[in-house]
Amino acid sequence: MAHPAPPSGTQARDPRVHADLDQLLRLAGPARRISLLPRQPSQSVLNGRNASKLRGRGLNFEELRNYLPGDDIRTIDWKVTARTGKPHVRVYTEERDRPSLLIVDQRMTMFFGSQVYMKSVIAAEAAALVAHRLLAQGDRVGGLVFGDDAIAEHRPVRSPRALHRMLASIAEANQRLHAAASVPEPGSLNRVLQAAARIAKTNYLVMVFSDFDTADADTEPLIRALAQNNDLLLFSVTDPLGYAMPEGFRFTGSDGQLQAEFDTSDRSVREGIETLMQDRLTGISDIARKHGLPFLPLSTDAPALDQMLVLMGLAGPRR
Repeated sequence: MAHPAPPSGTQARDPRVHADLDQLLRLAGPARRISLLPRQPSQSVLNGRNASKLRGRGLNFEELRNYLPGDDIRTIDWKVTARTGKPHVRVYTEERDRPSLLIVDQRMTMFFGSQVYMKSVIAAEAAALVAHRLLAQGDRVGGLVFGDDAIAEHRPVRSPRALHRMLASIAEANQRLHAAASVPEPGSLNRVLQAAARIAKTNYLVMVFSDFDTADADTEPLIRALAQNNDLLLFSVTDPLGYAMPEGFRFTGSDGQLQAEFDTSDRSVREGIETLMQDRLTGISDIARKHGLPFLPLSTDAPALDQMLVLMGLAGPRR
């Protein structure tokens, strides 16, 4: 991917390494190409044949009235019918909008990419695409944007201004990531899931964009609780280096204070890193399968939009 040289005296921002607000706002147009409504293309991972169907907007109770010819007998309120001696039906109307909560991981573990993009950028762009699309279809959009030491909370609102604030929060968290950042202890994924459960009580659309670092034995009960009364989608952001570590590859890892050099010509080092990465991915995909949750893998080797279109059956499979 080629980029023009920056003007003299300025430093270019590489959109593959850091995402700014303008970059996320520009995804409003491309976001129209994806769909998050219950009716999905046959090849979409959100289609009922492949995973739990999106339930869509809920129903609000409107009124109780006398039964009329042509009414669906499934709407008859049998208790009221028995008490009054006349058949009555319960009338519902579809909710005008549905609350959604996007959980966007911008911890230092996401500031990595061996191919084209950083994991943090893929998560930021995928979340932005979803946020734009949800607002366009009339739903309320909110989110939890979290780093290692802070969580920015945005309550679901149907407002372009509120969406702008949330995307600005994602961009700010993304641009705080840099190689020299000091992170003694990774932020807790479970703490964010607990915050999500406090907000998303019932009939929310909850989406997690993360590498699921720090997931442990307490993570599954939190995911199960979130999924019990909501639609929950797990977007797992990974890097191909975690699947197939090349032999003889050298790289340096740092927590902002200490550095360590890894040499994958040592088979034990190579296999140890691969096992760590694959176990994390397998653990989350197993939880998703166990509870019938859509599991949507994203990688650093292609644009977020291209991957979202494939996952939702709107483009051919990636080669």
